[in-house]
Amino acid sequence: MLPLLLAAATACNALSGGNAPGFIRIRFPEHLSLPREAATKAAPAIPDTNDFILSIVNAGGNVIFRGSYGSAPEEIAVEPGSYTVSVLSREFDGPCFEAPQYGDRQVVMVSQGQTAFVDLECSQLNCGVTVSVSEGFKDEYPGHTLFVKGLDGRLVYSYSEKRTGYFNPGNLSLILSGDDGDRTLLTRNLQPREMLSVSLNTGDKPSGSSQGGSFSIELDTCRVWMSEEYLIGAPDNGKSPSSALSVKEALSHLGSKGVWVYGYIVGGDLSSAKCSFDPPFSSRTNLAIAAKSSCRDKNSCLSVQLQKGDIRDALNLVDHEDNLGRQLYLYGDLVEAYYGIPGLQNVSGFKWK
Repeated sequence: MLPLLLAAATACNALSGGNAPGFIRIRFPEHLSLPREAATKAAPAIPDTNDFILSIVNAGGNVIFRGSYGSAPEEIAVEPGSYTVSVLSREFDGPCFEAPQYGDRQVVMVSQGQTAFVDLECSQLNCGVTVSVSEGFKDEYPGHTLFVKGLDGRLVYSYSEKRTGYFNPGNLSLILSGDDGDRTLLTRNLQPREMLSVSLNTGDKPSGSSQGGSFSIELDTCRVWMSEEYLIGAPDNGKSPSSALSVKEALSHLGSKGVWVYGYIVGGDLSSAKCSFDPPFSSRTNLAIAAKSSCRDKNSCLSVQLQKGDIRDALNLVDHEDNLGRQLYLYGDLVEAYYGIPGLQNVSGFKWK
């Protein structure tokens, strides 16, 4: 945790020049508590708000006050202007167990001789992942390691780990690592307050499969949760158009080579930061497909590489704008990232659905 710096403890420290001051008065409850319906095993205690880190910064980036909320004056004199007021329960730089971060941030305009009231609230700013492993899964994958990877690092989960790992929002991947390499079990885009509970269990092995096992994502009702179920190890998943993977299913098969995936063409002109969903388009080298033709969220898409040749000539949106919204099957290799999201590369086959 970074050391707290008290840039101004009294009103006069916040002033410079000869302007008559305005005032900031912050209203923030002394204690916070979760609602009764959120009091589950996944809901950690929220700290006393007097210990929250309060920061007041002017429009020029100068720190007017930084310290604990409990040590702040009730009213802070400042020059007229715009100020960003924020509170944080803790500093959070990257993946860490049992490290929920709560806070709020608001911008306030202060007028000369007037008091600006700031009503701060508290919500969770990061996201969390819990992983539980059955005895059968341990027997099926001995000597393996589980870890969750985000954009700012990864966190290793032992098979006996019961704690919740916290991450900055964004794409998170659960990966099973062993002597045979890394296997991405699933990838999800988590937003602030979203909590993912993953239960890894073995199930009946499909006929002819050397690997069995299933895992489910279960709901715990605390903050914002998802509930889904998957099967891993099925031998025919994606091996033919009739068993093609949906865009959602493809996320649990990242790293698989030579699979069929189906979805709707929803956009193109991909870059690391954006995706265009409306014509006209300028790039013939990529597409974005999604589970719904109405999708307008890049993070809900699967990126598709179009290599030079007949497939690019048939599918690109520069020459075939009418392909937008059509559903199709694509055959290629699933990769963890292509233009910032999971993708399909080396596409060597397609058919319209």
